[in-house]
Amino acid sequence: MELGLSGFAAVILAGGQASRLGGADKATIELGGRSLLERAIDAVVDAGEVVVVGQQVPTERPATFVLEDPRFGGPAAGLLTGRDSLLRRFPTIAVLAVDMPHLTSSTFRRLHEAAVGHEGAVLTRDGRRQLAFVVETERLDAVRPDREAQHGLAIRALLDPLDLVDVASVGSEARDVDTWSDLRDLASEAEDR
Repeated sequence: MELGLSGFAAVILAGGQASRLGGADKATIELGGRSLLERAIDAVVDAGEVVVVGQQVPTERPATFVLEDPRFGGPAAGLLTGRDSLLRRFPTIAVLAVDMPHLTSSTFRRLHEAAVGHEGAVLTRDGRRQLAFVVETERLDAVRPDREAQHGLAIRALLDPLDLVDVASVGSEARDVDTWSDLRDLASEAEDR
């Protein structure tokens, strides 16, 4: 993978159904006075282009909003829809879930650095891969299935053929918000700092 921070695009996955949050739009949920989407956009501030796969909401920075196709087709369908919505071609794509509020631009710099000599890099927590990674656009295109097979496809299955290096998370950067309890825990941790 060629390292070049200005040479990457970002796809933020914000289109899930959030069933454990009662269907709330995760992108608009606030933590510390900022929405999860604004925090996600901040984490990819170095990207040349940002596509958000989810409902359009106001943002401070420019982003393109699209809905995954097929609708509620899962994260792999969202990623591929986001990739197809990029206006320009980039050597690499950074991918992140909107519900990981402690990801930062440093996270994605580390992932890009670790990816040199590989086809990408993925953030891990306790040995498990998280929805935060960088991947070569050309290699992603080479392994993508047809539209019908994208529905319900797990990200793990999509990325399995690729040479992705694991990068251990630092601190709480891999924590996510799946439940209201998760949000309360993250908010109380922030207050304790």
